[in-house]
Amino acid sequence: MPDLTNAAIADALEELGDLYELDGAIVHRVLAYRNAARAVRESSVSVVALARAGRATELAGIGDTLQQKIVTLLQTGTTPSSERLRAQFPPGLVEIARLPGLGPKRARLLHDELGIHSLQQLREAALAQRLRGVRGLGPKFEANVLSALEESFNRAAPRLLLPAAIELGEALIAGLRENAPADATIELAGSTRRMVDAVKDIDVIATTAEPRELTDLVAELEQIESVASSGAAGARARTHSGVSVDLRVARPEQHGNLLQHFTGSARHNAALREGAVRRGLHVSEYGVREDANARTHTSATEQEVYDLLGLAWIEPELREDRGELQAAILAPAERARGASGKRGSAKGAKPQPPSAHEGLPRLIAERDIRGDLHCHTIASDGRATITEMGRAARERGYEYLAITDHSATHGFGNDVSPAELRAQIERIGEANARLEGIELLAGSEVNILPDGSLDYEDELLARLDWAIASVHTAFAISEQAMTERMIAAIEHPLVDAIGHPTGRLIERRAPYALDLDAVFAAAARTGTMLEINANPNRRDLSDVNARAAARAGVRLLINSDAHRTDTLANMRWGVATARRAWLGAADVANTRPWAQLAPLRKRARSSS
Repeated sequence: MPDLTNAAIADALEELGDLYELDGAIVHRVLAYRNAARAVRESSVSVVALARAGRATELAGIGDTLQQKIVTLLQTGTTPSSERLRAQFPPGLVEIARLPGLGPKRARLLHDELGIHSLQQLREAALAQRLRGVRGLGPKFEANVLSALEESFNRAAPRLLLPAAIELGEALIAGLRENAPADATIELAGSTRRMVDAVKDIDVIATTAEPRELTDLVAELEQIESVASSGAAGARARTHSGVSVDLRVARPEQHGNLLQHFTGSARHNAALREGAVRRGLHVSEYGVREDANARTHTSATEQEVYDLLGLAWIEPELREDRGELQAAILAPAERARGASGKRGSAKGAKPQPPSAHEGLPRLIAERDIRGDLHCHTIASDGRATITEMGRAARERGYEYLAITDHSATHGFGNDVSPAELRAQIERIGEANARLEGIELLAGSEVNILPDGSLDYEDELLARLDWAIASVHTAFAISEQAMTERMIAAIEHPLVDAIGHPTGRLIERRAPYALDLDAVFAAAARTGTMLEINANPNRRDLSDVNARAAARAGVRLLINSDAHRTDTLANMRWGVATARRAWLGAADVANTRPWAQLAPLRKRARSSS
């Protein structure tokens, strides 16, 4: 049999987990197959090769039993367990079970009660209002089924979250560099370099005088499953995890042209070309051609490209056609300096920071962050103690850290009762007295209840140094109800900030319905801070919403929402979102020392 792809092996393991759940297996067995499927799907190397070498157990969640099942799958195309369970259930039942809001139990119920075993039958039954007659279901379930079917039909291929994309891209580049020609330069471009939330493919650019020698290496990389095309201009390939890879190669003197072209978004590049045409110039990855004399200028740096076009250098994160080109237009005097090389356009020169041009912001950097105001410990669902989190934050150079464990009605267990919070405040105070070099703040991530109230009494909230309020339940209420709920929390005098304000999970859950203009207006009016949650699954507020909030006069925060000491490093992804939102250090509250930030809290202003 031909070798199976990682995706095919993952699909088989996922199907087996679904079949076991339809069969009523214990939850641990079901989760074991799903976790194994995820590990295989996300593996950057061939699982076939690992299994044949007896090394599939190196993947998280795969033990000896699953290693053997994978080998059997490779040898026969199936497994005895799969065959036995498939004989019990129609194949369409698994598809039904995977729809959001259904699951295997309801899929089995619909099959037993109505004989439904395909998505088409499910749709017809929902339209005919037959589902509401099944015990335990109703009209709302019926409407949710139709919505899930529509969403499933329109769903695009999943994208790779930015951290995973960077990790994969860097591994590909490291593999190429091992045997690349001595003159080769290789680096990431595309949406990964722009630090977007999630990417659909990996763009790599390279320059060398020996392009074929470089592109021939792509097929030898352990992450690559297949190569679709390869030549002197580049190569296109697919990884074992199903991600497309596009390597583009040019001459060393074209490095700036290539990097600029394959970093900018399609809209940025289109607007750039349109502006250039009005000046008699044509821009491509190969150079900038003048209409007047048909001369083509090649650029060793991106700075040179923008200089030729009369623009200041634009940070990669801003290249989305959101006003950056208009902001980057140079005055005639600046343009003359750029043309003469005084702005660093000579070969090898480093680009000047965007603050060198008044129209573009000096973007925030991770080094600007002075403290983190959202993290968890073992008191709720964290994995480290107060002291361990404090030490890790101090090692990152932070001056303060707020301990904000989940409040009394978090909704997912591991929450902190009022009595336990009182004890936690004492523990934080004791740890703060022992730990030098950092200020530990007693805080809480307070749950915003559906009516907008909080789940601690004001007397207890007043004892805290910091309270960040978040929505964790009842996401599906109407836009009006959710907006009123959020504004009620924003107006509470003891709420210092709102955490992950739109509730989105990238590629997994859409934001809940919310009138953000009204929320931003309320936050600006009351002085309530809004969070950019740096968890790479969230990055919430998004870059677009964070920019709108800043324009509305809202003071923003960037927090890690760390649940372990190592996830304090999530701050990187929140800073990336802030940079894409055009934010500078002054726009973000926790770039200030605590002595300057503390008076900005509503509780501090009301008590003074």
